[in-house]
Amino acid sequence: MNNYVIKRLLQLIPILFVITFLSFFMMRLAGSDAVMQKMENTGTVVSQELIDNARAELGLDKPFIVQYFVWLKNLLKGDMGHSYITGNPVFSTFISKLPATLLLTVVSILLTIIISIPLGVLAAVKQNKVTDYIIRFCSFLGNSMPNFFVALLLMYFLAIKLKLFPVISTEVNLKTVALPALTLAIAMSAKYLRQVRATVLDELSKNYVVGAQARGIRFPVTLTKSVLRASLVTIVTLLALSIGSLLGGTAIVESIFMWDGVGKMAVDAINMRDYPIIQAYVMWMAIIYVVFNLITDLSYRFLDPRIRLGKMEV
Repeated sequence: MNNYVIKRLLQLIPILFVITFLSFFMMRLAGSDAVMQKMENTGTVVSQELIDNARAELGLDKPFIVQYFVWLKNLLKGDMGHSYITGNPVFSTFISKLPATLLLTVVSILLTIIISIPLGVLAAVKQNKVTDYIIRFCSFLGNSMPNFFVALLLMYFLAIKLKLFPVISTEVNLKTVALPALTLAIAMSAKYLRQVRATVLDELSKNYVVGAQARGIRFPVTLTKSVLRASLVTIVTLLALSIGSLLGGTAIVESIFMWDGVGKMAVDAINMRDYPIIQAYVMWMAIIYVVFNLITDLSYRFLDPRIRLGKMEV
């Protein structure tokens, strides 16, 4: 196992290198930089000399490849640089946004588990009955509605009409996280409950379920102790992928609710061409996905004894 973990962690190095290089390159294709974007947003007219001096101060007058390797060299020394817009250290800026993203991730995942797993199991147990049709219809609606539309609906009914939650998030707490977390949970639950239903149905059709019924074991016992346990591999995989995407920030939802997390930070940095912030975000995303994929792979070994890292024993 140790060799497998080390091998997977070493894969992070070329992944980070390629992703950061591509993000650097694609941002340059936008045709402007932080200085030009800042001048355009202020609406003031400045001389070309002042613009050139500002670009030289930030190192933006150098060739793209030189800028990238200067940033990479500083990163290897532990220096992530400073924001081109605010001048604040990138690391401290990123860390300040992380608690909001962590809270949003935890609440969204908990709501998704509470909604999707019970409804998915119930739909499988009540296959082709009224309950199953209703759950699948709601799942279809949830999949059909984009996040921004769900966010606006929740904002209108729960915040504006019923005044249960604030319209805009002004601080990080459980009350302000409710609407963005529920928006994300509805979208994820609509997708995942169908996967849970399909997995549970597959397990219910296997011989060990029939054998348990023949031996007089009650169906709820078989369902909770055997079927759900066998379905955990699929469920854990889905949740791990969701955690990775949520920790990376959900730009649309965070922007709608003004949730001050990593996703909104990345959108603001992209709009302002704030390259150091963008590079920190890209590294965070790459690390999160590699680490959670590794954790998911390792968890398979404990959830299903037939699985051995990279192969299945039969």
